[in-house]
Amino acid sequence: MMLDWNGYYGELIARIGDLSKLSPDTVRGYQALSGANAKTSKLGEKTRQLISLAVAVTTRCDGCITVHSDAALKAGATKEEIAEALGVAVAMNAGAALVYSTRVLDAVAAKSAGEAHG
Repeated sequence: MMLDWNGYYGELIARIGDLSKLSPDTVRGYQALSGANAKTSKLGEKTRQLISLAVAVTTRCDGCITVHSDAALKAGATKEEIAEALGVAVAMNAGAALVYSTRVLDAVAAKSAGEAHG
């Protein structure tokens, strides 16, 4: 395995506990945000966790990966469903790179035009 995900999970929870003692409002605020959408239940817990895993990949959050992998499995997600959600994350990252590549070309055009006038 690349990481000891189970050990990391335990260490992460312990460190978050340490942070909570130092900055309880920060952790409470995070918990409020995290739990806010769970109350509506429009998507269901499994779908929420699959989305969370895709976002964890796009934001490169190992802590999110370990927490939401566990939660997704507990919510009944299969490896195939998780792989499909990860495929969406891969596509979104590629799509974002494609879109932002056009911004680079736009910036280059603007800089080039500025040089011609300056």
